[in-house]
Parts: sequence; structure tokens; C-alpha cells
Amino acid sequence: MSTFPQFPDDVDAVRRWARLAPSRVALVDDTHGARLTYAALDAASWAWAHVLRAAGVTTGDRVALLAGTRAECVALFYGCLRLGAVLVPLNWRLAPSELARVLADARPMVLVCDARHDTLAARALAVDGAPPRVATLRLDAADGVADAAPLPEPPSDAESATMLLYTSGSTGAPKGVILPRRQLLYNAVATVTGWRMTPDEVVPVSTPLFHTGGWHVFLTPVLHVGGTVVLFDGFEPARFLAGLAEHACTLAFAVPTQFTMLMAEPRWGEPLPALRRFVSGGAPCPPAVRAAIRAAGHGFQEGFGLTECGPNCFATNDETAEAHPGTVGWPIPFLSVRVVDEAGEDVPPGTPGELLLRGPQLFAGYFGAPERTAEALTADGWMRTGDLAVRDATGLTRICGRRKEMFISGGENVFPGEVEAALADCPGVAEVAVIGVPDDRWGEVGRAFVVARAGDPVDAARVVAFARGALAGYKVPKQVVLLDALPRLGSGKIDRRALAAMTEPATAGASA
Repeated sequence: MSTFPQFPDDVDAVRRWARLAPSRVALVDDTHGARLTYAALDAASWAWAHVLRAAGVTTGDRVALLAGTRAECVALFYGCLRLGAVLVPLNWRLAPSELARVLADARPMVLVCDARHDTLAARALAVDGAPPRVATLRLDAADGVADAAPLPEPPSDAESATMLLYTSGSTGAPKGVILPRRQLLYNAVATVTGWRMTPDEVVPVSTPLFHTGGWHVFLTPVLHVGGTVVLFDGFEPARFLAGLAEHACTLAFAVPTQFTMLMAEPRWGEPLPALRRFVSGGAPCPPAVRAAIRAAGHGFQEGFGLTECGPNCFATNDETAEAHPGTVGWPIPFLSVRVVDEAGEDVPPGTPGELLLRGPQLFAGYFGAPERTAEALTADGWMRTGDLAVRDATGLTRICGRRKEMFISGGENVFPGEVEAALADCPGVAEVAVIGVPDDRWGEVGRAFVVARAGDPVDAARVVAFARGALAGYKVPKQVVLLDALPRLGSGKIDRRALAAMTEPATAGASA
């Protein structure tokens, strides 16, 4: 790994704001009713530090978390930070056997669990191969700790781990991504700077806390700047929209599927005077969705990032985002970007290539997997994202899709994201995903998986006919599969491995 500039040891934003403005509201738990000032969150964090210390947790130990999106989870994280312990948020959507494999890899000393997931935790720990002797604590374990005095804090440096996040497995078995202190700080500072945040921000978080989007798209940057985070324990469209108004939220993040759900709500389009803009991420946002958000009077921009870097890697403004739809902007502060060909050479503007990233927002490696870390990084410290991107002469960046998802049909490169964006505008199409499949004549052809809009049936012929009018012939899917829903990973991303594993399509489109 490259050596990055050192920074002050104190990256604990909660402690800083508890000292500067103790009565400012740090967290609002919309689902469970809690409301914590920075002083209260600071005290709750020290309470967790005492509970964990009493359980034998010391510097470098891992503390697993199996819980919904609760204020206690945030306090637990900052309690871990103060002990030098490493939080390991667990995906509660996993089956017990899957969860057991993650636990076996992470080897936590303690597992903190809420009441809702007690049974899942017990079943996972009972699986053969699960780590033995894991102490379990309830999520309310720190509630009874009164007047918890600050504890001596261990020395730390930029590379000290703060969190171990397991990826959702879109490219294979889940991998534990080590997030060091420098990543926590630099992502927060760069996000605040690039996205022009202020202490007056009120920002909702509905993304599960086993995902980097739950912690580091908004939560830790907003706490860094002294703003207020509104926690939603799950994404329920009607409640989320109501919460945006009730809490006077200023920024809001959602994935494209969630935006589609919001737009189906009766109160979509009602004024949200405090909201400056929506941010979309996790997948390319269809043009029709972007247009509908702007038509409702909201600012809008797309973001890009990954667990291993950022996760906020680019920034733009409303004017540029509107003038150049589908772009994610320019690199966020401290982050360097390259777009390269298969030989690792930089490509000229306008040419697709693999996106490489380097900067202090990078992860510290994959836990217990140095060979995987070496595969992900070049010798001089660039992260191979596996994503294809195009930059124009000004450096404005557009994400084309995953390099492994691109397929070659009749000698021409086809990017599924481009095809999906076009088909998203087809009448009757609610969601669409495209993969390449083998073909005797063309080498590979596109297979589109389509979810129809409720009350607006769509068939393969309509999809293919629309594609012919919107795309070059070699990009038009040769097969169309109608599904009730697209399979998804725990992160909300489309599970393309599951799509590829499906049998021959039930509905096929005519050759284009």
C-alpha cells in the first residue's frame, strides 16, 4: 500500500461535537423514537466502551453486530473506535450457514445482537465450523451504564482498522474489507467538501448498516460535519417520504429501485422545501427516473463508489448533473483517477477502459487474504475497480458497467448498463437487467430480464421493437425473459450470477 499523509489521532467526530456543541441533535431514530444529542451519543459510546472492555475486548479485537438500523449501533461503533476494536456489521439477510461462514472468517470475540435477530444468531453459531466461544451481548447491554467515564485510549495510526465490512458477493464468496482510520476520516472530509455539506444538514439513512452505504455515504460524513442523521430501520416508501418532510431533510440517498417505489406513492411530488437534492447510487439510474425526480422539482445527482474505496468517489453539482445526465462528476478531493486499457495504459478521452482509483480513501486490504489484496491493487497502489468508465476532455466521468459484464457480440463491445438504460424507457418496463449469453452465430448475445409495471403488461416483442428503435442492432437483446422480480444481493444490487444460472428463457424475442 502507498503511504498517505498522517493526520491527528482524533478522528472521533462524536467526541469532538459533544465538546463543541453538546446540545446539537446527532441522531433521530425515526422507527424507534430515540433522539440523541451529541452529548448523549458521546455518553452512549463511552457506555459501550465500558461494556466491551468488561467483556474482554481490547485493541484489534473484532466485535460483530447483527441488528437493524438503530441508534445503539452507531454508539457501538464509536465505542469500538475508542477501544481500538473493529466493528464487523453482519448481513441479517444471510442464511444461518452463510452467516456462519462469515463469522468463521471474521473470528469475533463478541457478537452484539438485537432481539429481532436472536434466533438467526443462535442458529448461525450452532452451524459446524462456526467460531467457538463467541460471547453474545444484547443491543441494549449499554443502556444501564450510567456516568461512564472516558477510558484510556490505545495508540493508533492511519492504518488501524475501524470496521470490517463483508461484501455482498457479486463477484464470488464474500470478502472482508478492512476500513482503516484514514479511510474513515478522508472519506468524511472529502464528502463534506465535494458535496458541500454544512452543520445544518439533516440526512436520512435507510440503507442497512451491514453495507458501506449505510455507514459511509452519509452517516459518518454528516456526523463529521456536526449535522443530524435520521435513521430508518428499513426502507418503507410511504414512511420514508413522510420522514423527509417531517424531519426537514436536506439531502437524501436512494438506489434506483427505491426511487421507483417512491414515485408510486400518492404523496410523491408534494413539496419538500428543505431538500436540496436526491443522490442515486448502487446502480445506474434510468433516464426516466432522473427525469421524474427533476420534474418533481428536486435537485439530483448520481454517485459512485465501492466498499474498498470511499465509498464516495465523485462529486458534481446540479447544473452539471442536469446538463450531462448519467455522469457521476469529477473525483472527490484526495482521490486520483485513471482509465486504462487491458495493458494498463491510459486511454484517451472518450474511450472506455477500466477505472483505477488511488488515495487515502482506499481500504487496508482484505482480511486474512493477502493474495486477494494483491490482485486488487497494482504495484504502485492503484485499486482495480473492475468497473468500466469513460472520461471526457474535462475529466467528467461516466460509469459504463462492470468489466466482467461487458460482452462481445459479432466483434462489437456491448455494455449492459447502456442497454438497460435504454430499455428502462420502454413503456410497461419497471425494471430490467441484461447479461451476455453464448450464441453459435454471434459469439454472445444479450438476454434481457424484464419486470413489468403493475397494470401495464409488456411482452418480449414490445421490448425488442423498442430496443431496435433506441439501440444499434448488435446491442438489441436477442432474448427476453419476463420475471416477477429481479434477484438481488444483500446490498440491493442485482444478482447477475443468479440471472446467469437461470434456465433457457421462457419468452424469447425475435432476432434483431
